[in-house]
Formats: sequence, C-alpha cells, structure tokens
Amino acid sequence: MKRILLALFTVFCLGVVFNCSAIPDKNPYLQRQWMLVSFDNFTKDQLIAQKAEVNLTAKMEDGKIQGSAYMGCNQMSFITEFKKNGKVKISQGVSTMKACQDMTLETAFQKKFDTMTKYSLEGHFLTLSDDNGNSMKFVAADWD
Repeated sequence: MKRILLALFTVFCLGVVFNCSAIPDKNPYLQRQWMLVSFDNFTKDQLIAQKAEVNLTAKMEDGKIQGSAYMGCNQMSFITEFKKNGKVKISQGVSTMKACQDMTLETAFQKKFDTMTKYSLEGHFLTLSDDNGNSMKFVAADWD
C-alpha cells in the first residue's frame, strides 16, 4: 500500500512541476492598454479625439512584449523590451497603409516612438523618453 501511495505522490509531484514551468512572466503594472495624454505640441483633447493608444497586453516572451498602437488611422505593431534599469528598446514596427485625411499625429508618433530609450512608471502613468528630451506620457486605460 505504501508503494502505491508513493508512486501516486511521485506522479502528482512531477505533473505539478512540468505544468508550472511554462507560465510566462506577467507585469500587471506595465502590460496594459495605455492612452496617450501628452506628446509634442498636440493637446490632450486632440489625442483623445484620435483615440491615441498603445496596447501592451500581450504575453511577455523572453522579456519582450508584442505591442500595438493606434493614432487615429492605421494599426501599428512593434516589439518592446522593458528592462529593470528604466531602459526600453522598441523595435521598428510595421503599420497598415491606409491614407486618412489627417495623419499629422500618426506621422509624428511613428517618427519618434522607436527612438524612445527610457521609461518610467509612476502610479497609473507610463512615460517614454529619448536622449534628446522628447517624451510621451500615457495613462492606463483601466484607471478612472
């Protein structure tokens, strides 16, 4: 009887170990939908009207998050890598190619987004900045 219980316990423990090893990293403070609230000379009302957002809700794999952005016209896709020292690496993304009436925000965002090298999380705010003093500020979409 002891052998049967020992065998069942061993199988149970092995099952738990193998099933738990595939859980991806998740950072609930970072992996959210972010609404753009401050960027260049655009007003907050302009950003809200365009529904400007960055979505970082995808699974983190090898420390990287597949993200997307929308600035009122095209869908953009990119890969981000947020490091613990406040550094961020944003890959040059891809975008759909629709022509819209006003693409001023989208064009400016695409030019500067992948140049951002630093990030900070303060409460419900995410700020991205580069080495030239440019920055983008986001607020978590799930924050009231």
